[in-house]
Amino acid sequence: MQSTANQLSLKPKPCASWDDAELVLALRGGSEPAFAEIYRRYGFGLIEQAYRKVGSREAAEEIVQDLFAALWHKREGVDIQKLPEYLGTAVKYRVINLIKTKLIHAGYLAYCHTQSPRADHHTEQELAATDLAGALRRGLTRLPAHTREIFQLSRLEHQTVPEIAGRLKLSTKAVEYHITRALKQLRVSLKDFLVVLALLILS
Repeated sequence: MQSTANQLSLKPKPCASWDDAELVLALRGGSEPAFAEIYRRYGFGLIEQAYRKVGSREAAEEIVQDLFAALWHKREGVDIQKLPEYLGTAVKYRVINLIKTKLIHAGYLAYCHTQSPRADHHTEQELAATDLAGALRRGLTRLPAHTREIFQLSRLEHQTVPEIAGRLKLSTKAVEYHITRALKQLRVSLKDFLVVLALLILS
């Protein structure tokens, strides 16, 4: 009986009974049960947080999935003092990045619209679109020619990465590199618009 009691006392506690610090420590050691428990404990709340900002359940789930994939990939070097705050902040920045990308796409559509001879700029919305398009136009002119061409094929002609790669005889990774590069540089060009939008969204 005594031996059985000792064995029971040495049985590890289930992850559900661990506090956050224990989960983080186990995560850094590569514990899949600890990782699963973190997701069980916080995943749904993070999806709801993202959903309130982006208005799309699918996009919110993708944001959280991306966050947890990055958390697992970087688990050995992750420095987490307070788990809920860490995860909440990570979701917030992913939401901002998603909105920045959407804003750049919207700006490019506005830019294309202002190039139309039938464009009408008499309303405030049209004036705002013109301002945004102007900022985007200036940003486009600063891009290297090859990067600008790939970005335009992606956003204006709505070609997929494989289609662009085949057309320009490039690898898909090269095309993805140029699109990412364009987005990063355009975020700088549109920083005034992005800052205002981010403040509105996070308020």
